[in-house]
Amino acid sequence: MRYWLFKSEPSTWGWQDQLAKGDAGEEWDGVRNYQARNFMREMALGDLGFFYHSQKEKAVVGIIEVCATAHPDSTTDDDRWDCVDIKAVESVNKPVTLDTIKADPRLSDMVLVKNSRLSVQPVTADQWNVIRGLAGL
Repeated sequence: MRYWLFKSEPSTWGWQDQLAKGDAGEEWDGVRNYQARNFMREMALGDLGFFYHSQKEKAVVGIIEVCATAHPDSTTDDDRWDCVDIKAVESVNKPVTLDTIKADPRLSDMVLVKNSRLSVQPVTADQWNVIRGLAGL
């Protein structure tokens, strides 16, 4: 199993929207960055990820699971763009902010710290465990 982080602007698609989709999940569509797309192409069923609110909140707010592997993004006819489907697994007990992540030396190599603009990114197992702990899970 691998771990990931999915960033979303809560005004466009927030954690509550994701929760409302239930077990059916939702396409993680609209990604137009080759590196993020390539990460989605690497994902397997059952991989887990953090759901991260960008913009003002800048915090991990939930845990998701990949429920469909890479397939054509339904929001475009351009066959270069794929997406995965994700479903909500659980809400965090305490949101983990970007400031908290940046302040923790155990997370200094995290992609989020080095490239905060990338919308889909890998997370190591150690980083996963640290953030879960900070989130009260």
